[in-house]
Amino acid sequence: MIRILSVDDHPVVREGIAALIGRQADMELVAEASNGREAVEQFRIHRPDVTLMDLQMPEMSGIDALSAIRGEFPEARIVVLTSYAGDVQVSRALKSGARGYLLKDMLRKELLETIRAVHAGHKRMSSESAAEIAEHATDDALTPRETDVLRLISAGNANKEIAKLLGLTEETVKHHVKNILPKLGANDRTHAVTIALRRGIIAL
Repeated sequence: MIRILSVDDHPVVREGIAALIGRQADMELVAEASNGREAVEQFRIHRPDVTLMDLQMPEMSGIDALSAIRGEFPEARIVVLTSYAGDVQVSRALKSGARGYLLKDMLRKELLETIRAVHAGHKRMSSESAAEIAEHATDDALTPRETDVLRLISAGNANKEIAKLLGLTEETVKHHVKNILPKLGANDRTHAVTIALRRGIIAL
């Protein structure tokens, strides 16, 4: 039996997963959690074979929970389930130790196969996510400071406010913005924010 922990803050998603797993002779849903903190607690109690982990959750994100679980249990096999195919988000999850990355709209089609593959020691990723990673593989990555600037732009701050918040001069902020646009292939600040959200560089 493949013992599974399901982690998602939406009850409807968890119900759908429970229904799919419930029909399988070789799988058993041993626990559920609605945020990252609960996920770590439930993992400690049940030690599941495979954990299905949402990324965007209250209290503690899926990435933080993934890192916490893998820090304690390096052999943990975790599959990320998300609505986002963004390459940065995928890379972050894989670097944190995820063994699979599946888009939620593919659950019915690919979830069971992914669980079995990951349980058998393989890695699985949706084709959209793989394509996203390949498309941006040679891009110049934003520096942590550029990401901070972009995050503050997305919150509606002008250069002057960003400079104040980050303890920089306004000139330095302008320089960062000037670097961000070509790196993301963006026409302006708003376009840069849209691209960054889609790719998972920043989150609202």
